Amino acid sequence: MSTTDTSAPPMNMAKFEQFLGRFVQDLGAVMHGATVLIGDRLGLYQAMADSAPYTSQQLAEKTGCDERYLREWLACQGASGYLEYDSANQTYTLPPEHAFALISDENPIFIPAGYYIAGSAYRDEEKFTEIFKTGKGMGWHEHHPDLFCGTLRFFKPSYMANLIGNWIPSIDGLKEKLEAGAKVADVGCRLGASTILMAKSYPKSEFWGYDYHAPSIEAARKAAEQAGVADRCHFEVVNSKEFPRNDFDLICYFDCLHDMGDPVGALAHSKAALKDDGIVMVVEPFANDKVEDNLNPVGRIMYGASTMICTPASRSQEVGLALGAQAGEARLKAVANQGGFSQFRRASETPFSLVFEARK
Repeated sequence: MSTTDTSAPPMNMAKFEQFLGRFVQDLGAVMHGATVLIGDRLGLYQAMADSAPYTSQQLAEKTGCDERYLREWLACQGASGYLEYDSANQTYTLPPEHAFALISDENPIFIPAGYYIAGSAYRDEEKFTEIFKTGKGMGWHEHHPDLFCGTLRFFKPSYMANLIGNWIPSIDGLKEKLEAGAKVADVGCRLGASTILMAKSYPKSEFWGYDYHAPSIEAARKAAEQAGVADRCHFEVVNSKEFPRNDFDLICYFDCLHDMGDPVGALAHSKAALKDDGIVMVVEPFANDKVEDNLNPVGRIMYGASTMICTPASRSQEVGLALGAQAGEARLKAVANQGGFSQFRRASETPFSLVFEARK
């Protein structure tokens, strides 16, 4: 019997080879990702942050790690373009431009955080496979813990770079409210990075962080104490439709509204919890309204996260609307309108974020 399927359409070999090239790039990135986590956990990037050339032996002496493993690790970093290799001296250098994004989550971008999030997805792959068959959801609390620290360290740099200097001033009158002294709720606050940043920047205002995930709230409380703002940051374990109606001046949703099972209900509750002149600020992953306009490198990241994190989170809750991480402005506006907000506008944006303002 012939193994050739004569009914199959003819294959464009150039297109096939192009696809294989994409596969090679993707597989290399996947394999490299684990080495980035090792580099972060062991402080290898930090050890090379002086931009000096290192051999594997020199790096081993500086870090106390095994030289033979470091030899392979360095070669992988060189092949991936994270380090620069000098073949004449057989040394590797971490350029300052790369170090800026690899060594600290206090900078505007921190690359390893993304790999922690991706790594958690691989650890949970069997769970995802099952819910794809059953249609069930998977709550935030059911993920590998690397998701929690990865999400904190992924979003924190963006908040530090944009929240105080860009996003808040883009909303009319908000900066002045916070400077004068306002009551602020941070709904879905996770480990409290956004809450604490605002508290440090606006000492006359008081902040409440709400999240249903108890371990995250406990970590947020400790972080607030370390930051010296625990007296003005109150963190509570509560879901998005049950937090106190406290006449807030501002209610924030940082990269979490699309994760909620009932975002319409959450916004309706927020409307009832606001002062008459209060504001809701919604920060969501950047997305265009049409799928075809999101089929790009940023959309690829966000659709991956939406598949493994955001959509399962929503479907694990009541209603399970499952907006997804690429909901887009039109759909988010519809949700806000259904939640009772008559005013909704895009206030600001970055390549990774959309910032919206909603008012009664």
